[in-house]
Amino acid sequence: MIEPKPAQKDAYDMILEAIDVGVYRPGDRLVESDLADRFGVSRTPIREALQRLETQSLLARDGRSLIVASLDHSQMAELYVVRCELEGLAARLAARHAAHEEIKVLAEMVDADAALLGDAAAMARANRRFHKQIHLASHNRFLVQQLDLVYRSMALMATTSLAAKGRGEEALEEHRAIIGAIADRDEDAAYAALKAHISIAFETRLKSDAESL
Repeated sequence: MIEPKPAQKDAYDMILEAIDVGVYRPGDRLVESDLADRFGVSRTPIREALQRLETQSLLARDGRSLIVASLDHSQMAELYVVRCELEGLAARLAARHAAHEEIKVLAEMVDADAALLGDAAAMARANRRFHKQIHLASHNRFLVQQLDLVYRSMALMATTSLAAKGRGEEALEEHRAIIGAIADRDEDAAYAALKAHISIAFETRLKSDAESL
C-alpha cells in the first residue's frame, strides 16, 4: 500500500478533525476552494482528502456536491452495538495490561473533567480523550485501529448525549467505576462497566432524539 503524501495526510486529518469537533456538521456542504483557503493548502490534496472521506462514507453526494454524511436510526444502532463490544474489550485488556501510570492518568483526567460540567462540547472532547486513553491502555494496536474507525463514524452524530440534563455528572461517575475496575485488575468488571456506560449513553441519545421528533 502506498503511503499518503504528507500534504494529503494533513488535509485529510484537518478536515476529519473539523468534522469531529463540529466545525462541519451532518448536512454541511464541503467546497474544495473554501477548504483550501481555510486550511492553507492547495486544492489537489483537498480533493484527494475529500475522495478518501467519501470512500469511508464520512461524506455523501448531494447532486454534484459533497456533504457531511449523517447516520439514520438503524446505522446509529448498529454503530453502538459494535462500539459497545469493542470498548468493553478495550477495558478488559486495560485491566490486564495497563501500567500503573496509565491508570493514574485516567483518574487524573476524570478529576479534571469535573471542571467542564455544564459545557457539553468540552465534555464531549474530554470524553473522547478519556476513551482514547483506555483504548491505548489495552496495548492492542489492532483494537485501537478498529476503535479509531468507530470514532470517525461517531463524529457524524450531530449532537452529544452529554448535552442531556445531568448526563455529564452520571458519565463521570461511570468513568470512575471503569477506572476502579481497571485498577483492581478485574477484567470482567471493567468489561461490564464500560459496556454499561456505552449502553446508558445510547439510551440517553435515543430519548433525546425521540423528544426532538
